[in-house]
Amino acid sequence: MDESESSQNEVTMRKLVQDFKVVVQDAESLAKATAGDLGEKAREARNRLAASLESAKVNFHKIEEKAIAGAQATDKVIREHPYESIGVAFGIGLLVGVLVGRK
Repeated sequence: MDESESSQNEVTMRKLVQDFKVVVQDAESLAKATAGDLGEKAREARNRLAASLESAKVNFHKIEEKAIAGAQATDKVIREHPYESIGVAFGIGLLVGVLVGRK
């Protein structure tokens, strides 16, 4: 993976993180805005939504931490073994090209 592709993946991951945070904030705002004027069933649904949002936030943070750790580990390996990394990438690309080229 070259430097520009790595930067592009990082930008994409940051955009995904930001989009998720916006969705969570919007859902929380909606839940707060409708808190006072709800019937019993709507309150139950709101409570389930709040619990789901909290669970989603916890899971998202775990995934985010794992993704960052994985990216850092990959970057470290590539920097420590640049020629081997190029060779592996070339080999995988060649294999994929042969498999795709078959009819």
